Amino acid sequence: MNITVLSDGGWGTSLANVLCDNGNKVTMWGPFPDYIEEMKETRENSRFLKGYPLPESLILEGDIEKALENTELILLASPSQFLRSTLDQLKPFYDKNTPIVNVAKGIENDTLLRMSELCSNVLGECNFAVLSGPSHAEEVVKKVPTLVVVASKNETTAETVKKAFMNDYLRIYTSDDVISVELGGALKNVMAVAAGIIDGMQLGDNPKAALITRGIAEMARLGVALGGDNKTFSGLSGIGDMIVTCASGHSRNRFVGEELGKGRSLEDITSEMGMVVAEGVKTSKSAYELAKKINIEVPIINEVYEVLYNGKNSKTAVYDLMTRKSKGEFE
Repeated sequence: MNITVLSDGGWGTSLANVLCDNGNKVTMWGPFPDYIEEMKETRENSRFLKGYPLPESLILEGDIEKALENTELILLASPSQFLRSTLDQLKPFYDKNTPIVNVAKGIENDTLLRMSELCSNVLGECNFAVLSGPSHAEEVVKKVPTLVVVASKNETTAETVKKAFMNDYLRIYTSDDVISVELGGALKNVMAVAAGIIDGMQLGDNPKAALITRGIAEMARLGVALGGDNKTFSGLSGIGDMIVTCASGHSRNRFVGEELGKGRSLEDITSEMGMVVAEGVKTSKSAYELAKKINIEVPIINEVYEVLYNGKNSKTAVYDLMTRKSKGEFE
């Protein structure tokens, strides 16, 4: 297939490698033409996936119109808070019949839109799928065995995406539960910030296990209220993604939490990270406001929001979670 990857971040680049391995004709576009020219010369994405050469067959293009010529599948890989800008640039050249597969994990600030809703909001009718699951770019690019899920309301679209991406190191399952797959990918980043705080405070394994377990319950409660299926949260885009993001040294969200747990300020942490984005920071605000809007209890999300945006002490946040009124486990 002719496939266009919109955004040159680490995950988009890693998936571009997968698509090239599978014999597709792949063009990757980035928002900064100067950096695209640099990558053409070095054949490496030194900003976001340093140390891994780009496939010789990968076409790099700084002009989005040229990048989209004759495309049969579009991979959206911009961070969630920048996706609207990418969609605005895509809109003049988009054919509603062309499948779009999104891999950004977040909820847009202010509008509280999931990425599928954002695509519809900007593009109108579109042929949408979401790809999510426990998958770090740094491992997929090394062809480490990885399992993910693609969700779409259109079964043919899901099968098209599966055919384009699946190979002997990337196994893909299908689903029609777009809502839950999107929310699993977005909300686990918030939980990963909380997991990092636990690590930064050196609290040990018990609270990490508790966080993952109760975090999944919290995510599912919010997801079901929005029309998702509870069982999806026990799958790859729920518990699977939660485990890998809360435990891994690759996780940018866990890193932010860990530094917060050590007592550093969010401003200092994000300044040090530069252009690398930890989606959970922005998503925690959206998730907090979304849960409040529909009156769903999300105590972990609430405490992460308070630490990030209101300067609450991490120890106080843990204490407040532990001293909440007791109730039945599955209430």
